[in-house]
Amino acid sequence: VQLVESGGGSVQPGGSLRLSCAASGFPFSSYSMTWYRQAPGKEREWVSAVTSSGSITNYADSIKGRFTISRDNAKHTVYLQMNSLKPEDTAVYYCNVRYFSNDYWGQGTQVTVSS
Repeated sequence: VQLVESGGGSVQPGGSLRLSCAASGFPFSSYSMTWYRQAPGKEREWVSAVTSSGSITNYADSIKGRFTISRDNAKHTVYLQMNSLKPEDTAVYYCNVRYFSNDYWGQGTQVTVSS
């Protein structure tokens, strides 16, 4: 299993970024995918999840209404569209899949929101 995140960067408050996670090594279209983030000095926290078909999504209260998770099963990729970014969104963002009861993580992509 391999997960590779991309799309992070530095933006001003109110800006937008789109994160991508390219997946391989497992039947992508059969598994839910999840985004987490970890801010400096804090524990990793759950951000959002999408079911295998993409029909059901869930969001943490802190980002609800600002972030949108989606997936393209043909491209084996899951996305996180982040709008109206705030300084408190600054973190390393990771995608995750639970495959055969094991959690797999990418290397993460840094998002920094600062004026």
